[in-house]
Amino acid sequence: MDVWLPLESNPEVLSNYMVKLGVSPLWSIVDIYGMDDELLDMVPKPVKSLIFLFPCSNAHEEFRAKEDEELKDKSIEHPKNLFFTRQFIHNACGTIALIHSVLNNPEIEIEKGSVLQKYFDDAKDLLPDARGELLNNNVEFKATHEENAQQGQTATPNINDAVYHHFVAFVHVDGTLYELDGRKNFPIAHGPTTPDTLLKDSIKVCRKFIELDPTEVRFTLLGLVPTQ
Repeated sequence: MDVWLPLESNPEVLSNYMVKLGVSPLWSIVDIYGMDDELLDMVPKPVKSLIFLFPCSNAHEEFRAKEDEELKDKSIEHPKNLFFTRQFIHNACGTIALIHSVLNNPEIEIEKGSVLQKYFDDAKDLLPDARGELLNNNVEFKATHEENAQQGQTATPNINDAVYHHFVAFVHVDGTLYELDGRKNFPIAHGPTTPDTLLKDSIKVCRKFIELDPTEVRFTLLGLVPTQ
């Protein structure tokens, strides 16, 4: 399995990265400072995706395995316009969370001929595993990721350093809230949502993540929103 440098959960770095991938600068990543309604109401609207960064504790890994086992025995149909890719690259979860966030919001403009647009054009008719392999072999995408992973406020980590945090994205597609995590075999449907309630509905799911490991406090919330 290929290994990329991990991305810092820095809104400015991630916003610049999106632009380099070809996403319109009319959209940005922002910090969400807490889960209380008062703090959520301060987030610029509309929120197109919630990106959640959390530690991969034993409790989370056990839950993921159990959930996967349960879902593989069910024939769940997902909308054809839901874009989901598997993750076959160590430390690419930040990039994959951005891919999931942007490509499930078709109103977000992507520059023709850009890294992300070319990937989408090649991947849109493939199955999730093939999409993951396509990203794994995409030299241009990797170069853009690596360039961006060296930005930010913290020292650039060694590529072989252990990374314990993981990014997932929550999006609204056809009236349903989806959790998109490239390490999972399937998109996870979390019930009904709307563009207006996406943020607070996603937060309810994030609270359940936190309850799996209640002593852990190292969580980060980010939103994909219109640039202010």
